[in-house]
Amino acid sequence: MKIQVLGSGCPTCQKLYGITQKAVSEMGLKEKVEYLSGTEGMQALIEIGSMSSPVLAVDEKIAMTGFTPDIEKIKKLKRLNLVTRE
Repeated sequence: MKIQVLGSGCPTCQKLYGITQKAVSEMGLKEKVEYLSGTEGMQALIEIGSMSSPVLAVDEKIAMTGFTPDIEKIKKLKRLNLVTRE
């Protein structure tokens, strides 16, 4: 599974990255969270088809757009939970 936070590098994107790392750790997943920012992040947003940032992507599909400071909401994302049950 590939978990990515895509964005411009702004403080909001950085917060989503930190909370996503914590959620993944608390869920017991072994995957690392990749953070793409700046030009690379903006290019990834275009490629994934998002006009907003930040984006939490799982296996190159949008799992969440925008920032939610609620770690429990991230843990409940369907895409992450499908992987933990496989």
